[in-house]
This record gives sequence, C-alpha cells and structure tokens, in this order.
Amino acid sequence: MAELIPFKGLRYNSNMVKDISDVITPPYDIISKAEQDSFYNLSEFNSIRLELPKEFEEDNEESNKYTRAGETLRDWMDRGILIQDDKDCLYIIQQEYQLSRNKTHTRTGIIGLVRLEEFDKGIILPHENTLSKPKADRLQLMQACNANFSQVFGLYDDTRQVLANPIRDYCDKTKPAVVSSIEKQSEKIRMWVVSDPDFIRQVKEVLQNNRIYIADGHHRYETALAYRDEQRAKNPNYTGNESYNYVMMTLVDMADPGLIIMPTHRLVNKIKEFKPQNLISELNEYFEIEKYDIPDSESPLRYEIVQKILDEADPHTFVMYMENNKLLYSLSLKSIDVMKTLLPERDDSYLSLDVSILHTLILDKHLGIGRKKLANQENLEYTHSIKEGIEEIENGNYQIAFFISPTAIKQIQEVSLANEKMPQKSTYFYPKLITGFVFNKIS
Repeated sequence: MAELIPFKGLRYNSNMVKDISDVITPPYDIISKAEQDSFYNLSEFNSIRLELPKEFEEDNEESNKYTRAGETLRDWMDRGILIQDDKDCLYIIQQEYQLSRNKTHTRTGIIGLVRLEEFDKGIILPHENTLSKPKADRLQLMQACNANFSQVFGLYDDTRQVLANPIRDYCDKTKPAVVSSIEKQSEKIRMWVVSDPDFIRQVKEVLQNNRIYIADGHHRYETALAYRDEQRAKNPNYTGNESYNYVMMTLVDMADPGLIIMPTHRLVNKIKEFKPQNLISELNEYFEIEKYDIPDSESPLRYEIVQKILDEADPHTFVMYMENNKLLYSLSLKSIDVMKTLLPERDDSYLSLDVSILHTLILDKHLGIGRKKLANQENLEYTHSIKEGIEEIENGNYQIAFFISPTAIKQIQEVSLANEKMPQKSTYFYPKLITGFVFNKIS
C-alpha cells in the first residue's frame, strides 16, 4: 500500500531567523493580494517569496515570479538562511486552535515523503476534481525550484490506533524543535523533528497497510505526478527511488479528535432575469420549504438563525437567503430517490452528499450553473462564513446565498473508495496546513 519515507528537511536556521512566526504563511491558494503584500513586509525571509512570489509587469520567459522563487531559494541556501537536517527525519506537527472561546482543539500530523502513485492504483485516493490553471502554475514553480514548499494534506485510517500512543508519548516527553503562534487565528503550532529509527519504523509499518485519502492539496499532488513524469522522461534509466518519485505530505489519522471540516457555502450572482419567487416555486418539486422571518440588518441574530436551522434540521437541508424582500428559507430534500433517478450512473456515496444535491437539483437544474460554468468559475463564489455570506447578499454583491452543513470524514472515505469525485470546494479542513516549517528539496 502507501509508502512513507523520512527525509532531510530544509528548515529555517534559528540563528538567522529568530521567530518562525515571521516567515510562515498559509497555502498559496487562500492568500489574497493584500495578504501577499503583508507577508512580504513581515520579513525579507518570509516563505511567501517561495510559495507565492509577486508578479511584475516587466516579467518575461527568462525573468518571472517562478525564476525569482528559484533564485531566492538558492540564495537562502547559500547564505545559510535555510539549512538541511543532517539525518533523515519525520516531523510531527501539532496545530492547536479554537473555534469558540470555550474549547481548544489539537490536530496532530506527521510530515514525510509519500511515494507518488497514480490514482487508479487505489493507494492514494482523491475526492475532488482539479482545475488546469492552478496545476500549470504549481508545475512551473516546481520546475524552477525543484522543491515542495507546502505539503499535501493526507488522511489515513489507523483503526486500531497503533500510532496514537507513540505519537502522544513522543510529544509529551520531548521538547518541540519549533513553536509558533498565530494570534489572528488563536492558533499555536508546534513541530518535533524525529530521527528515532523505531518511531520511523512504526509509522512506516502502519502506512504500509493503509490507503491515503487526499484531504487537501489535490492540485499539488497532481502537479507532483506531472513533475515526476517529466523527470523520468529526462532520465530513462531511473530506478524509482529518486526523490522526485515522492511528494511531501502531512498525514493525519481520520480519528484524530482535532480533525474538523468546515462547511463551504455558495454565493450566486449574475443569473439573468432572476426572479426569486419563480425559483421558490420550482424548488417545491424536490424540497420541503419553510420561510423564516429574519431580524433587521443591525442584529447579529440573523447569523445565528441560519446556524440554528442547519443544526436542528433534517439531513439534506440547506438555507437559502435572498436580499429581495429579505427572503430566508430552509430547503429540505423530500426524497433522495430523485438523485438516483437523475444520476443513475453515480454511486450512492456521491448521491447522498449535500453538495451533490445542491449542485444537481438547484445550481444546475434551476440556475443553469453546470459543469462548464463551474470549471470556468462563473456565477459562483464561496465563503466559509455565514456572517460574510449574509452581508454579501445585503450589500447587493450577490443574488443568492446557499448555506450548507459540512461534509463528514466518513463521506470523504466512501466517495474516494467508490472512485467518485465531489464537486469542487466540497471540503474545508480547518485550520489549513501552514507553509514554512519544513521544505522538501528535490535532489
């Protein structure tokens, strides 16, 4: 099954970079232009200069954001800003965070190199479709830098909890090598550097009997596959053990108590000749619809009422909010059989997903937002915040907001095993993995 190996991680030199918090970033795909500028200003050594370098008008094929990232990486290595560990290691990463003031969660992962496998082998399993543009971007970065800067986020199913105690014991008895705090998110991150051969052997043995389910980083994984194939074409006598045959990955047990998926809500706009009452009438065919009074725009209760509906509703219930006449509705699916009728070729695991129901019965069938428009990112934007979704509607930026419940871990496993793919933006693992604690330099 899956093959995990330790590696000599490339890390910031603590003598040159005193506070790791100054040089870490979120993954590239959630960083806005303003955040990019902020990270640039935070430190001359911030990993944003590798992960998401700036573009300039005068860029050309010879000099561009990718070549600059490659030059920056080489410069930092030459100057000792980044140094490589002497031994092959695995890295334990813990992210401690709060979703509310009363409760702290801790998610624990292991960072190592995982052998790249085509999806059809059933060893590494995806659950979402990807877009060509982000993959082309990441591939050019890999070609220029020969490195993984951020990790793919993978899940494994340690049913017998073989690794849980050894990981906990190691963290309890050993001081972390790196600690960082992100005040904005009330998040504390700790990383341990583990070269102990017995620990590494235990982890490898568990993974050898396991599949890996990609939680986040599908584009990064497929990019690493493409990069591997390029390198193999250049080196026809490859052995399969070269470092480009692996990708850096953070692996988290599916039963980890700190593993939480947040919902990704949908915001719809630019629907021509949109008439709210017509849509409500049409949706009666498939949904039990209930109208709710919404507090005035100054009251925070309008955010809470949406969450309360989702928490207390039957399965497959959405909340729809339209600013015209302040229309707030719950939509509860009458019968899952309609999905089986419309999509008889799809597996039950796909048909029962809330995002599949929303996309099939509402976005596609009644609003005309089908696969092509989704791929082209037309008519639809996303938010993880009910507050933001409501305010976007009230400010007139969108026509409709659909609020949904999060996808369950078990559903991801079932969809992946059935060789199905969820609609894009079906899962949001919180918090995101952080870039900058350790890099993988591909030799």
